Amino acid sequence: MLVGYDPTWPEQFERIARQIRALGDADWTIEHIGSTAIPGMRAKPIIDVAVRIRDLDDFEIHSQALQGGGWRRGSAVRSHPVMILEADGIRSAIAHFFVEGEWDAVHQRLLRDWLRSHPDDADRYSHAKCDAVAAAARGASTYNAAKTPVIQEIVDRARAARGLPSVPVYDK
Repeated sequence: MLVGYDPTWPEQFERIARQIRALGDADWTIEHIGSTAIPGMRAKPIIDVAVRIRDLDDFEIHSQALQGGGWRRGSAVRSHPVMILEADGIRSAIAHFFVEGEWDAVHQRLLRDWLRSHPDDADRYSHAKCDAVAAAARGASTYNAAKTPVIQEIVDRARAARGLPSVPVYDK
């Protein structure tokens, strides 16, 4: 379910980032990603964050403490570790952990930056998200799969603008 932009999402992100740093590593770089990071965009009310870790061992060292703080490993994502925060069965946050060497090319970060500076693409993506909700409701596709073609196109442009090659964005 998509909801209208909530101006408290940046504050929610800050609280989540503080919690992750307290449970994990105080030096981790943590950024707000996903649709809740795009001012004015409709979104699922789930705060997505990108966490820069040194390597996968860095994640493993801290994953137990994160689990103790209510985070659980989850997601069908194959390219990087993901942890989910839920309360009473309602997902409130998703943390994506990326190793330092991949950080500058993380497509979730590139998409966020592109949408913040290209309002026409942000509008196009917002419409694609609404269409994806409808497709999922009809059983024609999953929400993520239905919006992927538009994400791929936008990320390809964002990557090209930085001199990076195209890579598949769907990794489930």
